Amino acid sequence: MIRGMVKFAGSSLISSFTPFDSVLLKKHRRFSVNSFFKNSNNPRSLSTCTQNIILHTKAEMVARQYLPPWFSVAPMMDWTDNHYRTLARLISKHAWLYTEMLAAETIIYQQGNLHPIVLQIGGSNLDNLAKATELANAYNYDEINLNCGCPSPKVAGHGCFGVSLMLDPKFVGEAMSVIAANTNVPVSVKCRIGVDDHDSYNQLCDFIYKVSSLSPTRHFIIHSRKALLNGISPAENRTIPPLKYEYYYALLRDFPDLTFTLNGGINTVDEVNAALRKGAHHVMVGRAAYQNPWYTLGHVDTAIYGAPSSGLTRRQVVEKYQIYGDAILGTYGNNRPHVRDVMKPLLHFFHSEPGNGVFKRKADAAFQTCKTVKSFLEETIVAIPDSVLDSPIEEAPRGREDLFADVHDLLPPPYKAREQEVLYAY
Repeated sequence: MIRGMVKFAGSSLISSFTPFDSVLLKKHRRFSVNSFFKNSNNPRSLSTCTQNIILHTKAEMVARQYLPPWFSVAPMMDWTDNHYRTLARLISKHAWLYTEMLAAETIIYQQGNLHPIVLQIGGSNLDNLAKATELANAYNYDEINLNCGCPSPKVAGHGCFGVSLMLDPKFVGEAMSVIAANTNVPVSVKCRIGVDDHDSYNQLCDFIYKVSSLSPTRHFIIHSRKALLNGISPAENRTIPPLKYEYYYALLRDFPDLTFTLNGGINTVDEVNAALRKGAHHVMVGRAAYQNPWYTLGHVDTAIYGAPSSGLTRRQVVEKYQIYGDAILGTYGNNRPHVRDVMKPLLHFFHSEPGNGVFKRKADAAFQTCKTVKSFLEETIVAIPDSVLDSPIEEAPRGREDLFADVHDLLPPPYKAREQEVLYAY
């Protein structure tokens, strides 16, 4: 399915303002967006109208350059690094890509032109979040996202951030205000639908309402499972808590002025389109986009955006990736990245194809001896038949037809904002 008309630039955004808002936006557009925040001792003291001007100006700046994030690849620790994103961008020109979560204390340089790309930050120290955001400005990310969804004990436990931040929406509102004050691009939050026994729909809405009321945040990525912080692993947190897509669709009903991305349990482009047909604003895919990149990302541009495909065969993608790989070896210092780092995402490129098993076995041996990506590929790619390397991409895998069939029949009762609970935070 091709999403309706792509009216995402200037006029369509301005038309959502009142006439007074539009005049203010035109008046202030020549100034830096940062000046709205930085000229105020307390960013949250800004009027709602001014915050809307800031938000829509930032969104407009990004929207003019790229198609909307109807499809994005989730941030995944140790997976969605620069190497994976380079491979992903060779396959899809329009999918939105997220960095793996980078702790505010360890923001590092990300090379390459991989836009549109979103930086995900993790942290619970306001000063460090501000400094990390300022450092990130030099690298032209298209959005800054705060992780409020990671259930790893190292993050949500001892680290006191990730999904544990959902228990402190006042702090998240403060953090998002600080991040927004130090960047010229839109900001967003990625969260779960709940934590442990804090998992009712009203509690999720309280979090969304408070964060959006206390900051310029207008985009939330919703992983439609709650997190269990005691007794199960991060991997089990992706499968054991049940998916509740009805919570996501209820948020669309109850917060019509916000934008929501649906995440969790969606594995194919077919299922992405099914979610969009049910009214989802945007959809984020996780491990399927990493474990089967050719058949997942290879259909995004055509099936989601109605745009031409890259037209590349797998052989051509590998050839282009090899040029990137050999150019980047050792450039991080201390002999990193090495061949194993760079080739890690390519190990899934021939998922379920003839020769895939032999290719991986040859790769294990080649990692021991090969010093360049070119030599690695010379040792391994012979396992893949020419018919796989040179054939055009086949039809996209079908998805589960009933994934969202009854979702609108399951919606919880409408949320009633408890505004008095927000006032104390000002």
